[in-house]
Amino acid sequence: MKNTRYIILTLLIVSLLVVACGNKESHKEGVGRPHNEDAKSEAEEADSEEEVMLSQQQFEALQMKTDTLALRNMSSYVEANGTLEVPPQNEAAITSVVGANVVSIKVIEGDKVNKGQVVAYLSHPNIIKMQTDYLNAFSNSNFLKKNYERQQKLYDAGVGSGANFQKAEAEYEASKAMVNGLEAQLRLLNINTSSVRNGTIAQSISLRSPIDGFVQKVEVKTGQYVEPQTELFEIVNTQHVHADLMVFEKDVYKVKNGQKVTFTLQSIPDAELIAEIYSVSKTFEDNPKAVHVHAEIENKKGNLIPGMYIQGKIQVENTKTKALPESAIIKDVDRYYVFSVEKENDDWSFKPIEVFLGAKDGAWIAVQFAEEQDKTTKFAYNNAYYLIAEMKKGEAEHEH
Repeated sequence: MKNTRYIILTLLIVSLLVVACGNKESHKEGVGRPHNEDAKSEAEEADSEEEVMLSQQQFEALQMKTDTLALRNMSSYVEANGTLEVPPQNEAAITSVVGANVVSIKVIEGDKVNKGQVVAYLSHPNIIKMQTDYLNAFSNSNFLKKNYERQQKLYDAGVGSGANFQKAEAEYEASKAMVNGLEAQLRLLNINTSSVRNGTIAQSISLRSPIDGFVQKVEVKTGQYVEPQTELFEIVNTQHVHADLMVFEKDVYKVKNGQKVTFTLQSIPDAELIAEIYSVSKTFEDNPKAVHVHAEIENKKGNLIPGMYIQGKIQVENTKTKALPESAIIKDVDRYYVFSVEKENDDWSFKPIEVFLGAKDGAWIAVQFAEEQDKTTKFAYNNAYYLIAEMKKGEAEHEH
């Protein structure tokens, strides 16, 4: 009987020890909640670390822009540099057809001039001599004309010599040729021949602009003697200025008429000009081996002067792809991120999503996502730098 009681007592003690050990293990695994709830809480905590919350006031203060993913025509480019030029018919060099002295200059570089406007006056004794020679030739021609008419009447009446009539005719025809030649020379000098025939001799001649435009160069000074055909003034019509680009041999096959060109100028650094190709040269320049491509400028602005250096991109093909503004993308270490946006009551939630960058077109960059995004998902279009900074700050505070 004693043995039986001893065995029962031993079993009770063992049972109590087992229960005590079980309670201890349960306490180690979690006080008051299961293990799976712990894991869920940790995941939520990690998600909250990679999230930036902005109030409505902050959202408005930052002038946040949000929208769904855009599909844009992202162009591939051929880079081409060159200069601004004008067609040959819109440039003019003003010269004198005779040697003369500059009496006065009426324009300076940069002046706008109209076709036919006087730019300078020249004078020289030879100019006066040409007028007197013309006047003498004209008077002599009138005398010979009367003699010819008289000899013709005599010849027609049968009382005049045929030889005298033929001689009078030849002399009169020669005098007419002389007068016409001298008259043409005076017209080249812008001298009114009617005034000369009336006895008015011009002391100076005028040089006039053959086109509308601006004075590009003035290469004379008052009193200077200028030789015939020496360039004295250069006039350029800048209304027809265009982009003259050089395309290298390896890219020529990609370029054709009608393609768009975007280019910049150092004188207008913040503006991007657009042009359309209207002519592609069919011959190569030797150094460098490239062809000229001419493009008409569509949005002319500022002071566009021939000879200005330009840096351009020719759009050779267009493909529609997902893209976001450059201000929506931020680089963190060696990865790129954008921020999805959701409105939660009166607050805004921004979460980073990794992207892979593609071609750049102006301020837009093509993007690809590791996972397909819903079409209705909205993204922050600006202030990505601020958002990543806020997220980093939140992570640092959490670690403390």
